[in-house]
Amino acid sequence: MPIKTLLRRALFQSEKIAQRARFASLPAPQGGWPVLLGISFPKSGTHLLDQILLGFAAVAPFSRRLHSFYAEYEGESGRKRPPGQALAWLDSLRPGDVASAHLFARPEAVARVASPAFAPYFIFRDPRDVAVSHVFYVTDMEPAHIHHAYYQSLPDFDARLKVSILGRTDMNIEFPNIADRFAPYLGWLDQPNVLALHFESLVHERAGTLGLVADHLLARVGTSLRAPRETVIQALESAINPAKSPTFRSGKTGEWKKYFTDAHKQIFKEVAGELLVRLGYEENDNW
Repeated sequence: MPIKTLLRRALFQSEKIAQRARFASLPAPQGGWPVLLGISFPKSGTHLLDQILLGFAAVAPFSRRLHSFYAEYEGESGRKRPPGQALAWLDSLRPGDVASAHLFARPEAVARVASPAFAPYFIFRDPRDVAVSHVFYVTDMEPAHIHHAYYQSLPDFDARLKVSILGRTDMNIEFPNIADRFAPYLGWLDQPNVLALHFESLVHERAGTLGLVADHLLARVGTSLRAPRETVIQALESAINPAKSPTFRSGKTGEWKKYFTDAHKQIFKEVAGELLVRLGYEENDNW
């Protein structure tokens, strides 16, 4: 195992011990302190949710840094990981950890995450903005990405955006259209123990949304967390650093309107119109 990995793990464990000592006077809730798990659809505010959940470390014995991050696809190769890897990763998490994942809502994963051992959150974003963000990310921000060279070979932004909407069928690596990419995550919306969050709500209705984030944990740990609700919300607010969240590339929502041509709108409606309605971003195809 690389020295860097060993040092990182040692630092993580030492900080967890320090956190437990810092909050030793807090009684453990029934079932113990849960794992704080941020689940996200890619390019939907992953880093923002990470920052918010780490804010709980200011008021309770949660880790001050992420335990780890899991993704269903390998970043550089684009290959899909077998389901057993996700389950093994979930089983590796311990009380008080804060972790982050692009995690499919497979039945086995749902059974673990919806248990008292976790306090789970699921963040998602307007899929049209996701498609735009994906173009910038793959083309300009991540040269090691499996699709980077292909995106750079395309003539312009319009062509790249079409690929981010429609996916690719010209290679062995799986990259379906935007609706099919979201489909494995839809099951999280049906779980009452998972708090679903619109990225846009954290931008435009932050105070109220952070209140929901706080209440979701408070409902799990009860009076064990003795800080007043307002103090908890302030801790979450203080943890947000937009400069370290790539989703805040522009700091705005609805940016798709700048980039979608009529052709983009048409192909998006054909492959993902129902998804926009399901997620609450449109009432029908008249947009």
